[in-house]
Amino acid sequence: MNKLEDFADDINKCSKCGLCQSVCPVYKITGNDCAVSRGKFVMLDGILKGDLKPGKNIEKYLDMCLKCGKCTNFCPSGIDVCEIFHTAKYECAKNTFHGKLEKFLESDFVFGNFLKICKAAKKLAARFTANTPRKNFFPSKNAQKLIYFKGCVNNILPKVEKDLKEIFSKLDVEIVECDFECCGLPFLSSGNMERFKQVKSKNLSLMDCDFDYILTDCASCESTLKSYFNPNDNLPEFINAAEFLAGQNIKFRFKKQTKVTFHKPCHLESSEFLQTLFSKCENVEYVEMNGFDECCGFAGEFALKNPKISSEIALKKAKNILESGADIVLTTCPACILGILNGYRAMGILHKNPPKVMNIIEFLAKSEIIYQD
Repeated sequence: MNKLEDFADDINKCSKCGLCQSVCPVYKITGNDCAVSRGKFVMLDGILKGDLKPGKNIEKYLDMCLKCGKCTNFCPSGIDVCEIFHTAKYECAKNTFHGKLEKFLESDFVFGNFLKICKAAKKLAARFTANTPRKNFFPSKNAQKLIYFKGCVNNILPKVEKDLKEIFSKLDVEIVECDFECCGLPFLSSGNMERFKQVKSKNLSLMDCDFDYILTDCASCESTLKSYFNPNDNLPEFINAAEFLAGQNIKFRFKKQTKVTFHKPCHLESSEFLQTLFSKCENVEYVEMNGFDECCGFAGEFALKNPKISSEIALKKAKNILESGADIVLTTCPACILGILNGYRAMGILHKNPPKVMNIIEFLAKSEIIYQD
């Protein structure tokens, strides 16, 4: 497990140029240099030199980070900012009461058993749900083998999972389901490195089989799974469900004309598949909103610990959605859906039927799906 001193060279590599200020959503709201990477690096350098102690004061500023990765992508020195902050958070959290409390709540005993109960309840509910298959379909010998990482949200609210399986049920693919743990992103954010290492180990062991792609419907899960591997490793192929469908011989026919826009999650590497996918959707007009790739401001515990900043970032996103004139805003991350709804709340328009917010898979499942040979 890495320690903060392992990143001393990277921390010192920061030239304090301030370019991170131009892309940091939190800095744009607060103007606080401690909220941006270079300011945090000054504090972490103080810890390494013994001038500062890791604790709640440092932790407060580490929590003032969306982990969106924009500063990493923009850093001329190529510093992996998020990895350093996760380690620094670990150093601080182990010395604070609420850090220890978070660690307990995220333990396998609490969080792990909660997910197990959700999984058991979902299986029980499935027995009493009338599922009418369209017709029997069996993948060919050449079918692509997809390991489906469904994430925690689908174990609690399985709507997207059900829609995905319905759409994929007639494609020449084999969906493989494994008993995966949480991807571990909540544990990284809270500095619970022991728990992250635990779920990473189990998930990696379940990936040790033959497959063509690891399929996800959540950009944050996919990004975290990719972080399991070193850059020089032979990475498995990851693909989000919407991008996979964009490459299939399939049409989505909607009954009435609908205008949609798309919010690109920070953890979604590319949205180039959108134009191809929407070209397969009849009666759908896609409009790109202003700042479609800007953060929604949620980022899990960030919204809990920094509600005012989170709401201000979400408010900007909500305004851009309304200005697009879209009927529906789509995304590929359940946390982003909550962030957009938070923006609606900040605008005071939740009661005025603003554009619906949904996962893009849920939207596609509402169409008449035409499978073509």
